[in-house]
Amino acid sequence: MKFSLSSEGKNCYRIKRQGDMKVDCRVYLRPALRERFDEEGAIQQLVDAASLPGVVPDVIGLPDIHAGYGLPIGGVVATDASKGVVSAGAVGMDINCGVRLLASSIAAESLNQEPLTRLVRAIEERVPAGIGKRSQHCEIGKKEVDTILHQGVKALASWGYGEEGELESIEERGAMEGADLDALTPASRKRLDQVGTLGGGNHFIEIGVVEEVYDPDAAETCRLHPGCVTVMIHTGSRGFGHQICTDYSRIMLQAAPRYGISLPSKGLASVPIGSREGQDYLKAMTCAVNLAFANRHLIAFDVRRAFASVMRVDGEELQLVYDVAHNIAKFEDHHGRSLLVHRKGATRALPPNHPGNPRRYLGTGHPALVPGSMGTSSYVLLGAPRGSETFHSVNHGAGRVLSRTAARRNISKEEFERSMSGVLYHARSYKDLLDESPIAYKNIDEVVETLAEIGITRKVARLRPLAVIKGEGED
Repeated sequence: MKFSLSSEGKNCYRIKRQGDMKVDCRVYLRPALRERFDEEGAIQQLVDAASLPGVVPDVIGLPDIHAGYGLPIGGVVATDASKGVVSAGAVGMDINCGVRLLASSIAAESLNQEPLTRLVRAIEERVPAGIGKRSQHCEIGKKEVDTILHQGVKALASWGYGEEGELESIEERGAMEGADLDALTPASRKRLDQVGTLGGGNHFIEIGVVEEVYDPDAAETCRLHPGCVTVMIHTGSRGFGHQICTDYSRIMLQAAPRYGISLPSKGLASVPIGSREGQDYLKAMTCAVNLAFANRHLIAFDVRRAFASVMRVDGEELQLVYDVAHNIAKFEDHHGRSLLVHRKGATRALPPNHPGNPRRYLGTGHPALVPGSMGTSSYVLLGAPRGSETFHSVNHGAGRVLSRTAARRNISKEEFERSMSGVLYHARSYKDLLDESPIAYKNIDEVVETLAEIGITRKVARLRPLAVIKGEGED
C-alpha cells in the first residue's frame, strides 16, 4: 500500500489512517527536507507503529527521521498505559543512547592546535573508544555495577565520581525506578564490563565552542558563554542495552500470538504492558537506562581529569548543563491520559513551568541537546508549549541521508577532508570515519529550524566543533 504525506500547515505533514492503522501519523519537515525526503521505509515503519494495539494519536516522525529497526530513528509512539503494548524495537538497540553537555568559562582562543591535540590525547588515554572496549575503572567490579543498575549516577557520586548536586541536571535525576536484575537475560549479564567507555558508530566526545547565542537569558541559565569551551558526550548503554533489545525482541516475537497480537513487523514485536514479558522488559530496560546515565557520568569524570592535567584548571571548571536520553520508554501523562511514550532517536523537551522540569530549569524548560554530525554545529534548544502535539519530543540529531555502506562507497577522501575542515580528529585512516562523515547526514540547521519555526522548540545556542573523538567500528 502506498502512503502519501498531505500538508497540514507549515513544516507538518499527515499520513491519514487507512488499512490496519488505528491512528494517523504526523511528520515534521521543512520544505528543503521534504524535497529530498525519499524514505518509504521510514514511512512504512511509522504506519506499522500506528497499527499497534492501544496506540494513541498521533505517531510522530521528527525532522531527523530515517529508517531503523522497527520504529524509525526520529520516531515517537505512545500507547495507553492500561490497554497498550510495549515494544523493545520502538525503544531501540542502544537503550538510553543520549547526550551530556558540559560548559566552561575557558576561552576557546586558548585552545590552539598544540594544547587541543594534547587535550584530545589525554581524553583518549582515559576513555576507551571503539566497539568491544572494556572499562579502565577496574575498581568498579560486579558488585558495584549491580548497584549502578539500581541507583545510576547516585551510586557513582556517592563513591566520589562527581557530585550529587549534578543529579538535578540529569533526566530522571540519573536513575529510573523499577530496575530488577532478575529480569536480565543471561547473555546481557555477560556484557556489563563497559561502563566508562565510548563505543563506536555515531558515538563521540566533542570539544566545541559556543559560537552563537539566540537567547541570552536562557544561555546564562545553561551556563553557556559566547566564545567559551564546551564538551558534548554522546553514548549509551553499550553492548548491555543492545543485548537486552535483541533478547526481548525475540521474546516478544514469540509471545505476541499468545496475547492475540498480530504484529505489523518483526521489528515492532510487542506484548501488553501488563504482561509478564512486558513488565520484565521494562525492568531490564530500566537497568540499561541507569547504566547509560552512569556511563556518561563516568566519562565526564575522566574528561574533567584530562582537562585538569592539560589545561591546569580545576576539574569543576566544566559544569554540567544537562544530560538527556534518546532511546527510552517512559510512563507520562499527556492530554489527560497516562501513556507509555516510546522515544527512539528522540529527545524529551518539557516546556517552561512543567512540573517535570528540575528546579534550575523550571522557568525555562530543561535543555534539549541536539548534536549535528562530527563536522557540523550542534544546538541547545528548549521545549515550548506547542510541543504537546509531539508528546514534548524533539529530534535528537541531524539524521542520516546515506547508509553506512553508501557513505563508505560514495564519499571520496577529498570530500571527507573538506567536510571536516577546521575540526581536529584522530583515526588510523580517514576510511574508518567515512560512514560518519557530515556528508552522510542531513543539514542540521534545516532540521533544527523545522521545529523552531513553528514554535515546538526555541533555540538557545549553537555550538561549533573544535575536535572530535570517535571510536572505530559500528555499535
